Amino acid sequence: MRYPKLNTKQLKMYVTAPSRGVGHKLESFNESIQYLENNGFKIEETPSVRNIGIVSNTAKTRGLEFNSCFQDDDQAFVCCASGGDFLYDMLDYVDFNLVQKHPKWVMGASDPTSLLYTITVKYDIATMYGYNAGGFHESSEDPSFTRNAISMMKQERITQYSSKKHADFADFMEEYNGFDTITKWKSNYDELEIDGRCIGGCLDCLKDLIGTDLDETVSFCDKYQYDGIIYYFDNFALSAESVYLTLLQMKRADWFHHVNLVLFGRNCFKSSTTGMSYEEAYKKALGDIPYIYDTDIGHTEPCMVMINGAMLHIKYEDEKGSFIFTKI
Repeated sequence: MRYPKLNTKQLKMYVTAPSRGVGHKLESFNESIQYLENNGFKIEETPSVRNIGIVSNTAKTRGLEFNSCFQDDDQAFVCCASGGDFLYDMLDYVDFNLVQKHPKWVMGASDPTSLLYTITVKYDIATMYGYNAGGFHESSEDPSFTRNAISMMKQERITQYSSKKHADFADFMEEYNGFDTITKWKSNYDELEIDGRCIGGCLDCLKDLIGTDLDETVSFCDKYQYDGIIYYFDNFALSAESVYLTLLQMKRADWFHHVNLVLFGRNCFKSSTTGMSYEEAYKKALGDIPYIYDTDIGHTEPCMVMINGAMLHIKYEDEKGSFIFTKI
């Protein structure tokens, strides 16, 4: 596994928009950029970052702008500006040879999954999942998670602990009411302490990669079979039935051949067409494979930073847990 270098004395970050631009959320985006700058990052934006629309630009332009962040060996960070829905269509224009020649840390969340997962699984370069450039803010209710993200981005090795409370979303268009829901991680085992090679992302995006030319999951798992694999899945809006069927598809595609553990974040927008619960979906699809669900991963706040390709050590008991990446 290749871990990109980062000049921690002169922190530089390219912000690019391979999915949606941030023109619809400029105020919060500016606040997030200010937060990053206050933490030492010098920001350079590609031209389409502040555009408005369901995508920031054409697929080709988004690909070329992403490629522009990899023109030289400067030890910089590349952070996706926003999530969205259609990053998948720019992947044909990504110069993965350039990414391999000048590897940099790439970070994003939600729709950027397709890009991060491909870079790690197909090209053996570690990436970070958890925040887009427009998502950094320090909540007065629980500032530790964003501080942890900054620490990890600066290559510091820290332990991330489960939250005491989290924010739950009632409806897509409604604001959450703060961190007012008690956090309880749950599992099909009473206690777990497991190591493994970490990989995953947004389940809504990963399902579209299964079996395509970008899916090198089986080769990746075979390569790291002696480490074992720890998957993490962040569900944005898939129904319980869709989660179940997606897990079955992964199983049939042999994704779980060397799996040690599967992690599920809290489901952001829950739904079911048959009455199936998410817990039933996990149990029915995974059986005796160890899994932990309702973890601090993904769209609901607070969330942990996950490192695709890195070794992860997890402890779980009494509905709480901790993560530490043993190499960055």
